This record gives sequence, C-alpha cells and structure tokens, in this order.
Amino acid sequence: MTDRSFETGRYLYCVVRCPETEGSAFSTTGVDGEDVYLIRTETIGIVVHECETLYDTSDVDVVRKWLLEHQNVIDAAGDRFGTPIPFQFDTILRGDDERVRAWLDRERETFASQLEEMTECWEYRVEVRRDEATVEETLRDDERLVELNEQIAESSAGTSHLLERQYEQRLETLKHQQRADRTAALIEQLEPIARDLHDLGHERTTLEMEPDTDDEMTRETRLALLVHEEQQHDIDDLLDDVAADPGVKIRYTGPWPPYTFAPTIEANDTEP
Repeated sequence: MTDRSFETGRYLYCVVRCPETEGSAFSTTGVDGEDVYLIRTETIGIVVHECETLYDTSDVDVVRKWLLEHQNVIDAAGDRFGTPIPFQFDTILRGDDERVRAWLDRERETFASQLEEMTECWEYRVEVRRDEATVEETLRDDERLVELNEQIAESSAGTSHLLERQYEQRLETLKHQQRADRTAALIEQLEPIARDLHDLGHERTTLEMEPDTDDEMTRETRLALLVHEEQQHDIDDLLDDVAADPGVKIRYTGPWPPYTFAPTIEANDTEP
C-alpha cells in the first residue's frame, strides 16, 4: 500500500499481557501528542492511538522526537503490564478498534506464547571498545611481525616500503582475528546467563547507542542480550571483569523492551 493517508487507522505501540484481575485502563500521551489507550481481548491487550496518516517528515529533529515519544509509551506500558512485545516506529493497522480487536483475537495464542516466553525479561545492549594502541602493543611479539621489523631495519628505502605494507597487513589480520576470538569468548561466557543473544555487528537497530567520537577506541563487539531480571547482576559482574582489562571501554545500556527479540509482525493492511 502506497497511500500515506487513509480514512481511519490505529498506530500500534506494543502488545501486553492483561491478567483478568487487572483493569484495562491505560492512557498516556504518544507520538505527536496523540492520546494513547489500550484495546483488549481477554488477557491480551494492544496499546494504540487513532491516526489517519503515516508519520513522514524530512525534519530529522522531528523524527527523533517521534521516536522518543514512541519509546516512552512502550516504556510506560512495560512499567504497567510487564515486558511488552514492541512494534517498530510507524507500524499502523488500517481500520477502527473492532478491526484491531479482531486481528488481535486471531493472533491471541501466538502473542500469549511470546509474552509468556519473555516474562520479566528485558533487552540489554553491550558494546566493547578497545584502545588501538593497547591492542597493537599486545601483538608486537608476533613472530612474523618481529621478523618483518628486522627486515625493514636492514632494507633499502624501496624494499622497506613493501615490507612495511606487509607489516601493516599482518597487523590488521592479527587484530581482526583477535577481535573475532575475543567476541567469541565473550559470547560463550554470556550465553549461559542470557535467555537469548544476538550479535548486532554493524546493523542499524531501534536502540542506537550514542556515537563515540573517540577515534582511538575501536569497536570490538556489539551485542543485544535478552536477560531475565534475576540474571542482571550476573551480567553486570561479567562485564566488570571484561572492563578491567587494559585499554577496554564498555558501553552497557538497559533494561529496554525486547526490540531485537520481538517477533516480526505481519498482518494485512499494516504499515510499514
């Protein structure tokens, strides 16, 4: 569907579990100041607001504001109902409340199972950075690097240039392998603690960390973890040990709603 506007629709924030013993009252202010409310079917609810168009602008500041408002609603729903299943920004289902309720009712068993699996689990982001100079210092005793250094010292200008290129190539290969080995080791330590783990690599995600302007620090690892509330301190302790290594900087954020681990939602007449 390519139309940017429509007669009526519902902007979707997240799906939550609503025990029968709890009321269905939930309200807050959402994207662009819209009134947010809960549509419920039995023990499952979906947080929405009414809309008639997609949210589209070339103004970066406005987009950031909308994203923050979207996230704030999901955070509030998580505080009220427990771990939610979040939708990405600007997910819209065309139709009125009854249309949404009918769709939610059809998907109720799937959502109920997913909510059960994620009960009291939240997403954490881990980024490990290392000081480039410290990394290179740990590699200087490599047998091939030592050999190349000796050859460079004894070579003519023309030959030394080629040897220096070989040195840099060898150093880059070693750094790449070291990063891969350390990432694999960290993942191996985290897997028994986390319910789920995803290596983010360089992919763009909903929860983007603030850019790091320190050119001397190289990103080594970027992970998303799904962690039960009771296991958070185990993650904290493990990362404290990693951060104790020379030249290491840890960026650790959360708890967040499980954006990375939420299932892909597909329904007719949804955008995007």
